[in-house]
Amino acid sequence: MRKNLLIAVSFLLAACGGGGQHEEVGEFKNDLVGNEIKLEALKDPKVEGVTCHLSYFDRAVWDRLAKGDWFENPSNSSIACRQTGPIRIGDIDLDKSGEEVFSQQQSLIFKQLAVRRIYDAANNTLIYVAFSRKPIEGSAKMSISTISLYGQDAAPPADAPAP
Repeated sequence: MRKNLLIAVSFLLAACGGGGQHEEVGEFKNDLVGNEIKLEALKDPKVEGVTCHLSYFDRAVWDRLAKGDWFENPSNSSIACRQTGPIRIGDIDLDKSGEEVFSQQQSLIFKQLAVRRIYDAANNTLIYVAFSRKPIEGSAKMSISTISLYGQDAAPPADAPAP
């Protein structure tokens, strides 16, 4: 029994991290019960010179008690990405599904807020999509931001498809 509990706790702790480098850069209360909007700066681990700012809702204790849904935050989020230095593209995934660059738990077990990067070769653009993931019922709430590489001295890896 103790062994199973230890395994479950280890799994939960491992699931809480993930993705690229991030730091909370702001937060503010948006109502009288203490719900907050959190703001994080995300660094793409494979693309230097790009910073994404992600905002999301964080429910207060009073709101959790009142609504009874103790272990989960809403799926709402927004993302904006900008060039913040010279862009250097590492070994990124070039297929249509791209790759995840950030994830964070939004419930005890079943919901994650994630950011995925997709390279649009035809338009020489990086696309960042913020979305909520649930294993059983996905969420249609998402937000995108793009970084144009036009005129940049940044090139995708040599094996990237030609635009």
